[in-house]
Amino acid sequence: MPNICENYDVVVVGAGHAGCEAALAAARLGLNTICFTVSCESIALMPCNPNIGGSSKGHLVREVDALGGEMGKNIDATFIQSKMLNKSKGPAVHSLRAQADKQEYTKRMRMVMENTDNLLVRQAEVTEIIVEDNVIKGVKTLSGAVYNAKAVILCTGVYLKAKCIHGEVSYATGPNGLQAANHLTQSLLDNGIEIQRFKTGTPARVDKRSIDFSKMAEQLGDEKIVPFSFTTDPDSIQKEQVSCWLTYTNEDTHKIIMDNIDRSPLYAGVIQGTGPRYCPSIEDKVMRFADKDRHQVFIEPEGLYTNEMYLGGMSSSLPEDVQYVMYRTVPGLENAKIVRNAYAIEYDCISAVQLKSSLEFKNISGLFAAGQFNGSSGYEEAAAQGIIAGINAAQFIKGEEPLVLDRSEAYIGVLIDDLVTKESTEPYRMMTSRAEYRLILRQDNADLRLTKYGYKVGLIDEERMQGVLEKERLIAEEVERVKHVNIGTTGIIQDIIRENGSTELTNGATLAELIKRPELSYDVLAPVDKHRPELRADVAEQVNINLKYEGYIERQMRQVEHFKKLENKIIPDAIDYLAISGLRKEAMQKLDKFKPRSIGQASRISGVSPADISVLLVYMEQFRRKDKESN
Repeated sequence: MPNICENYDVVVVGAGHAGCEAALAAARLGLNTICFTVSCESIALMPCNPNIGGSSKGHLVREVDALGGEMGKNIDATFIQSKMLNKSKGPAVHSLRAQADKQEYTKRMRMVMENTDNLLVRQAEVTEIIVEDNVIKGVKTLSGAVYNAKAVILCTGVYLKAKCIHGEVSYATGPNGLQAANHLTQSLLDNGIEIQRFKTGTPARVDKRSIDFSKMAEQLGDEKIVPFSFTTDPDSIQKEQVSCWLTYTNEDTHKIIMDNIDRSPLYAGVIQGTGPRYCPSIEDKVMRFADKDRHQVFIEPEGLYTNEMYLGGMSSSLPEDVQYVMYRTVPGLENAKIVRNAYAIEYDCISAVQLKSSLEFKNISGLFAAGQFNGSSGYEEAAAQGIIAGINAAQFIKGEEPLVLDRSEAYIGVLIDDLVTKESTEPYRMMTSRAEYRLILRQDNADLRLTKYGYKVGLIDEERMQGVLEKERLIAEEVERVKHVNIGTTGIIQDIIRENGSTELTNGATLAELIKRPELSYDVLAPVDKHRPELRADVAEQVNINLKYEGYIERQMRQVEHFKKLENKIIPDAIDYLAISGLRKEAMQKLDKFKPRSIGQASRISGVSPADISVLLVYMEQFRRKDKESN
C-alpha cells in the first residue's frame, strides 16, 4: 500500500511556544498549514517554570501581541497571579509577569490552534526534511508519510535526541516523560546543518500539603492587574489571585550539595551539553558563588487543578536521594514530599548563525527555524521567534520581502540579531541589558512601535490599527497641550508639591516642567490642570513617560538615527568577501560565514574591526558602480 502524500503551503515541526505562534501566523495569513507534534497533549506545554513574562521577557510577550500573536491573549485568559516587576525603577525595565495555570494554558492554546482556519494539528514524529538542490520540498514522518510544502519551519524545542538525567539515572525522553524525537537530527546533518548539544534543567515539584508556608514570605499579586494583550479589557481580568511564597537555601543546603557534588552528572562529566549561564542549577550556584550563604527559592503553584508546587531557583540534576535531603533543609520544606524529581535535559539544537535575519536557513531556501532549536531558552524567546518565522515563511511563499525588525525597533530585533550574529556557546536568554535602546523599547509602548508591522503583513485588522493611530494622536495632542499649561505659585500646587516631597515652587512653571520632577507625575498634578481631558489610563501613562523622559528619549532617538544609517546600508548578496583585498583574513572568513544583511550587522560580528568595515564600505561603493555600469 502506498504511503500517504499530502500537500501544504507550510509545515511546522513542533507545537511548543515557537511552533504555535509560527503555525498560527502562517495560517492566519491564509496559507494551508500543518503543525506536527509528538503529542497533542504537549501543545504549548510549560515543562519548566509555570509563568509567562518577567524581566525583559514581558517585553517580548507584549511585542508578540502587537504583531498579532497569541501568547499574550492566552496568558490573560489563564493566569492565576499577575505582577508588574521593577516598579520602583524606571519604565524601561518595568516587566509584566504572570503565573499560569499550566493545564488551562495548554488547553486554551490547543483550542485556538484546532479552531484556526487553514491549520491542521497532526500527531506524528517528523524524521526527515526533504531537500532538492538546496530548496526545501517537505518532510517525511516515522511512518513514511510525505508532506510536501513550499516552506518548513523547525520548532523542535528540547525534543531532538532528548535525554533526561538525574544522578545515575538517564533516560531518552523529552520533558515530562514525553516522547523524544530521535530521528530528525541525522536528516539535518545529512543536509549540511551543523548541530550542537545544549542542556537545561528544572527543579522538583512537591506536594502543597507537605509545605509549611508559615516559615515563608507570602508573595501577592498586584492589586490592579495589567493585561499582557493590548486587546484585553483590563476590567475583564480583575480577579482573586493565588499566592506565591519566598524562602531561602542555607548553609546546611549548601553543605549537602558540596558533599555530593561528585554524584552530580553535571560535575561528573555525564552531561555533555552546555547549560544556561543565567539560569544555573542550584549545585552550579553553590559552586560558582561560594561566598553566598543563601539563595532565593520561589514556591509557585502549577495551577488551580493540582497541589504540585514548583521550587523556582532550585533546578538540579543531583540523585533522587540527595534531592530529598537537600530540599528538606530549606525552611518550610522540612517535610516536603516530591511529586516529580528535578532533572537536567540534554537536546540537539543549532547555532543560529546558520540563519538569515529572517530566520531562514542561508543554505536551504524555504527552510526556517525558531525557538530553543535556535539555541535560545525560554517560552517568550521561543514565541517571539515563532511569530517572525511564521510571518516570513508566508512572505517567502508570497514572494514578498521578509519582516526583519532591527535592534532599535524591538526586543525581538535584539534577540534575533544576537542569535544570528553572535556564536552562542550556551542557551541564549533575553535581558534588558542586551537592548541598547531600551528607553524607547519599553513594554508599555510595544503597540505603538509594532502594530504597524503586524498590519502591513496582514495579522492586524483595520479596526485595531485605527485604534493605535487614534492612541498616537491623543498622546501627541495631550503632550503638546501640557507644554503650554502654565502653573502659578499659589493655590493647591504648593500643597501637592509638599505632600510629594518636591522642592517648593518659587516661580511659575509649565505643567510639563513640573511633570519632569522625579516626585511628580501627570496623574499627581491632575488637580491643578483645569482643562485636563478624560483619557484612558494607557494614554495618560504614555503622556507622563514622554514628558518625564523627553530629553533622554530625544537623545536616544539621535543614537537610533545614526544606527539606522548603518542598518540601511544593505550588502549585496553577490559580494565575494574572499576577493576583497584589504580585509584581514579573520574578517574575510567571518563575513563569508555570516553573510551579514547590512553594514550594521557586519559591524557586530566578532572578529570584524572598524577598519574592516571601512574597507567593506569602499568595496561596496566600487561594486555598486560596476554593477550600475554593466546594467
